Amino acid sequence: MKEREKFSSRLGFILISAGCAIGIGNVWRFPYITGQYGGAAFVLIYLLFLVILGLPIMVMEFAVGRASQRSAAKSFHVLEPKGTKWHLYSYGAMLGNYLLMMFYTTVGGWMLAYFLKMANGTFTGMNPDAVGGVFNDLLASPGEMTFWMVLVTVLGFGICSMGLQKGVERITKVMMVCLLTIMIVLAVKSMTLPNSMEGLKFYLLPDFGRLKEQGLAQGIYAAMGQAFFTLSLGIGALAIFGSYIGKDRSLTGEAIQIAVLDTFVALMAGLIIFPACFSFGVDQSQGVGLVFVTLPNVFNQMAGGRFWGALFFIFMTFAALSTIIAVFENILSFAMDLWGWSRKKAVLVNSISILLLSMPCVLGFNIWSGIQPFGPGSTIQDLEDFIISNNLLPLGSLVYLLFCITRYGWGWQNFIREADSGDGVKFPKWARPYLTFVLPLIVLLIFVMGYYDKFFK
Repeated sequence: MKEREKFSSRLGFILISAGCAIGIGNVWRFPYITGQYGGAAFVLIYLLFLVILGLPIMVMEFAVGRASQRSAAKSFHVLEPKGTKWHLYSYGAMLGNYLLMMFYTTVGGWMLAYFLKMANGTFTGMNPDAVGGVFNDLLASPGEMTFWMVLVTVLGFGICSMGLQKGVERITKVMMVCLLTIMIVLAVKSMTLPNSMEGLKFYLLPDFGRLKEQGLAQGIYAAMGQAFFTLSLGIGALAIFGSYIGKDRSLTGEAIQIAVLDTFVALMAGLIIFPACFSFGVDQSQGVGLVFVTLPNVFNQMAGGRFWGALFFIFMTFAALSTIIAVFENILSFAMDLWGWSRKKAVLVNSISILLLSMPCVLGFNIWSGIQPFGPGSTIQDLEDFIISNNLLPLGSLVYLLFCITRYGWGWQNFIREADSGDGVKFPKWARPYLTFVLPLIVLLIFVMGYYDKFFK
């Protein structure tokens, strides 16, 4: 059997795994729901759930990847006890990665399009309605949307085709360092705007009264959901990187570093968005509109706004691309693990597949806008997002969790041995009762609440 590729450095592993976890959800969803649920009060609850919910499952994914030396397509086959059927979930994990890319390539395309629009002065002199119109025009144009989606897909697979070390690791490292630097520059700029202190207070001083106004239970559930979804757990998107690292570092320590980076980016996004919104008196509680309508209006009013806006959207492009490259790498490893394909063949077949599979999302905003799976105003993208976010991520996380803690799966002792091999922070063995009896119920609650929110609210 051919020797498995490895990362050239520990930093590469940490930055790429963080890049997979750091996506557009961190950058616009986190600030937006933080705004909705009372700023800092929500952030505190979110951080608690990140530690008790996200971290253990991340360590489990890494452990399954490293012990099996395979992607999710084959890892359960290698580790499961004889005669058990855990490997059936490998189809769910593979489906999850493909589904995520069926709409993420389109969103990545929006970011790249907006970077160029901002850089070439498209928004200069426009009133707020005209700025909103630019996004609506983009959605209404299948040709323009397809162009950007194809560009992002080709870029992602082009980087993956250069190999793990020379392509994925080398380019993601540069991109992540740029992303972190740009964030800090933008946050400093935003915090020095006139009247930005109001935004900082809103974001950084806990106001449990505002959280109660929105509903404490709803706020806790939102924090739980964000902590869970931010790390893209449950579809083996992170397990693949476990298979690329050596056994010289314990997995808990590495997972903590990745979670810290992921959280740093989410928190910094808030430091960019809230002071700017308060400074210019615009509503900070919109969803997608926050990035594509509200913020271009903010940059329009700012001195040197064209430059700062272009910088913001190149940062958003990097956030999207880091996830796309990481998931593409996982998709390629499925083909290489399952059928022994060369990287070149896997790139060729999968790039064509992803381009075709991404088209329903693109067309769902225009030619196929009549397809409204969840009623008026919903799109094909909403359906794709629902299948992965509300089904495959929670159920897949439950599979990894049960696989690692029960004797019917890989088992606790095997998991602990793998997680703890190497230097660094060890996995807390005292947490076993919590992981066995409480965490599965929390994950099931997230799954059930996802359906309740969608269909019964």
